[in-house]
Amino acid sequence: MPVVHPDVRVWEVTDKTTKQHIGLWYFDPYARAGKRSGAWMNAYRSQERLNGKVTTIVSNNANFVKGKPGEPLLISWDDATTMFHEFGHALHGLNSNVTYPSLSGTAVARDYVEFPSQLLEHWLSTPEVLQRFAVHYQTGKPIPQNLVDRIKRAATFNEGFITVEYLAAALVDMKLHLAGDQKIDPDAFEKATLKELGMPDEIVMRHRTPQFMHVFGSDGYSAGYYSYLWSDVLTADAFGAFVEGGGPYDQKVAERLRKYIFSVGNTVDPAEAYRSFRGRDPQTEALMKKRGFSGTAHQKAVSSKQ
Repeated sequence: MPVVHPDVRVWEVTDKTTKQHIGLWYFDPYARAGKRSGAWMNAYRSQERLNGKVTTIVSNNANFVKGKPGEPLLISWDDATTMFHEFGHALHGLNSNVTYPSLSGTAVARDYVEFPSQLLEHWLSTPEVLQRFAVHYQTGKPIPQNLVDRIKRAATFNEGFITVEYLAAALVDMKLHLAGDQKIDPDAFEKATLKELGMPDEIVMRHRTPQFMHVFGSDGYSAGYYSYLWSDVLTADAFGAFVEGGGPYDQKVAERLRKYIFSVGNTVDPAEAYRSFRGRDPQTEALMKKRGFSGTAHQKAVSSKQ
C-alpha cells in the first residue's frame, strides 16, 4: 500500500471466521519534523452501508523517538499504555457495523469515545502480553514478576490527589454552565465554588478557570469535562465482566463487547447498549476499587490515620 512516509506500515484487517475484508489499519509510530506531537487515532474513511458497502481506514499515530541504526527502540510503561489506549480507538472504528457514516465507529457520546480506549489499557498488564512483548532487549527474558508487582502497587499512587483535582475542575465546569446569564467574575466564582465544594487548600483544580480550554474552546466538552471520569467508571465496570467471567481473554464476554459496544456506533442509546453488554447499569464501586478507594486499600488508609 502507498504510504506518506517509509516509517508508516499498513495491515489489512479481516474477519477471523469469514475471512472478509474489514478495513485497513495504518501505524505511524515515530516522531519526525512537521508531525504534530502526542498520540492519536484517525479515521480516514468511516464504515458505512448507505452507498454500498464501505469499509473503514483508520490509523494510530505516536511520536516514539527512533534509536540510532541498529539500536532498539525502548518505550516507557506510560508510552505502552498510551499505545494500547489509542489502539482501543482503532478497534472501535474497525468493529463498526452500521448503515450511516454519521453514526459510525467513534462518532458517539463523549464518554463513550473514551470508553473502548481506556478499557483496552487493562490488557497491557496481562501475563499473555508481558511474557511475549515486555522482554529484555539484550537477553530476551520476560519482565520479572517482582517488577510487575511493583508496577501494580504503584498504579494507585496519588490517585486521591488526581481524582480530587479532576473532580474540582469537572464540577466548576458544570457550575459555570448552569449559571445562566448572570455576570461572572471568574476569580471570585472559582473561589466561591471551591469553598462551597469543600476543596482542600492543599490541592488546586486541574485547570484554572482562565485557561480551562476544554469547556470554552468548543462545545465538545462544554458542561462535559466530567466525561473522562465517567468513561473510567464504564471502563472499570466493563473489565469486571471479564474478571467475573473467564478472565481478560474470555471469548464470550469479548463477543458481547463487540456486539453491543464496539460495533453499534451511535445507533443505540449508550445506556441501553451498556445494559445489553453487562446485564445491568455500570456501578461506580468498580472505579473506587480500581483507584484504591475501597475494600482493603480503604481499610488500610483508615487504619494508618488512626
